[in-house]
Amino acid sequence: MRPARHPTALRTAQLLHDAGVDAAVVEFEQPTRTSAEAADAIGCSVAEIAKSVVFRGRGSGLAVVVVASGDNRVSEAKVSAKVGEALDRADAGFVREATGYAIGGVAPIGHSRPVKLVLDEDLQRFRVVWAAAGTPHSVFALAPEQLQSLTQADWADIRQ
Repeated sequence: MRPARHPTALRTAQLLHDAGVDAAVVEFEQPTRTSAEAADAIGCSVAEIAKSVVFRGRGSGLAVVVVASGDNRVSEAKVSAKVGEALDRADAGFVREATGYAIGGVAPIGHSRPVKLVLDEDLQRFRVVWAAAGTPHSVFALAPEQLQSLTQADWADIRQ
């Protein structure tokens, strides 16, 4: 790992700093697009990866970003009930347009448009979780309480 150099990762670092979160954004030599790849690179369990899964709200057209524990499969039905609308899968173009990030690097903050955000309550099992920092090569660590405070999102049971 090395300090972040990519402009998007640096923007995420600045957003964290501006929010008062003391978290270092780091980059890897290789992509960490999946939870397993990220966990291997960091040296943590897959469950400690705060992966972002993006849906498209069928009625609102908004991105619904679920920040889930890396070992959980996300229940579309539970998320749909939580946000109050049916969901569609989001393709890569929609994810980039709605969040400003590529799949595999969607950070829980700094989205280019308003999104609906839901946090997996299972992330609260850990002292520290690792989230994408805007690129498939960058991550940052924070406590689950910081994640909730930073995003102002609700914890929910989203596990399939």
